[in-house]
Amino acid sequence: MRSIWRGAVSFGLVSIGVKLYSATEDKDIRFHQVHATDGGRVKYKRVCSIDGEEVEYSDIAKGYELPDGQVVILTDDDFDELPLSTRREIEVLQFVDQAEIDPIQFEKTYYLEPDGPATRPYVLLRDALENAGQVAITKIAIRQRESLAAMRVRDGILVLHTMRWPDEIRRPDFAFLDEEVSVRPQELSMAEALISSMSGAFDPTEFTDDYREAMTALLEAKQSGGEVQQPPEVSDDDGAAVVDLMSALRRSVERAKGGSAGKDDSGKDDAGADETATDAAAEDDETPAKKAPAKRAPAKKAAAAKAPAKKAAAAKADGKPAAAKKTTTAAKKTASADKPPAKRARRSA
Repeated sequence: MRSIWRGAVSFGLVSIGVKLYSATEDKDIRFHQVHATDGGRVKYKRVCSIDGEEVEYSDIAKGYELPDGQVVILTDDDFDELPLSTRREIEVLQFVDQAEIDPIQFEKTYYLEPDGPATRPYVLLRDALENAGQVAITKIAIRQRESLAAMRVRDGILVLHTMRWPDEIRRPDFAFLDEEVSVRPQELSMAEALISSMSGAFDPTEFTDDYREAMTALLEAKQSGGEVQQPPEVSDDDGAAVVDLMSALRRSVERAKGGSAGKDDSGKDDAGADETATDAAAEDDETPAKKAPAKRAPAKKAAAAKAPAKKAAAAKADGKPAAAKKTTTAAKKTASADKPPAKRARRSA
């Protein structure tokens, strides 16, 4: 077990160091909220109602709303500065008979363990309480809330029951309490006889949680019958950008040509680069021996690219149509572009 509070029991002039442990635990079958179609967990976000932004847990404080709608905000420091001696001390206020305490006042139950060298005074208080047959009324502050508490002995351990304050217990307000309801003596006698026949020593181990057993059986039946959902795989993708395939291909072609992302040395735009993509891909498939000479190609192409410009100027001087000469020049350029790879292949061979 893990202690949830550490302090001392103040008994007159005696101080007994103790640790506090939860004496009970829930055995309920707990369920998660899931999406009915695929079993995915339904999660909640802490969102501010004013700006709509998600709030980190460290930025959350406690607020008390006043009758006029204003909010008083309290931080952890405000709670730590409250002048409560019971934050680290269980002060014994009075000793009473346990029968005087209505069980409706009991809230939660805790075990007290002696802390370090406090075992001897702990045993002293335990034995004195047990011999007197009484319980100690105390006060304790747990999780920013002060409560009354009853301390008694159970199986050689000091047990602490936190209690509700009197103003926290509701008064029943039922109409039948003001009515005159008569019960016949024969009916009352039979009811008392039934109670007598069902009386016995209380043994909590004789009783079972039928709902929990039925739910456990249902879950096991569904599991054995294959009625289960596989846990969905949660992707860690944080929305990384998708690679533009065409852009990657263009950059690859330009890198192979030694050009830039825009226009190359010949003045061609990206459309011209697309036309040479097939040639670059074919060169990538060649062997390293054939690739090496290909580095001289950009210079030759750049020189060849100047020829159409000169011929176009000459065509203007002669008065001949420039379009026809441009077509002829393009055809020659295509033919000359096809020849160098063959020549280079023969030289490398």
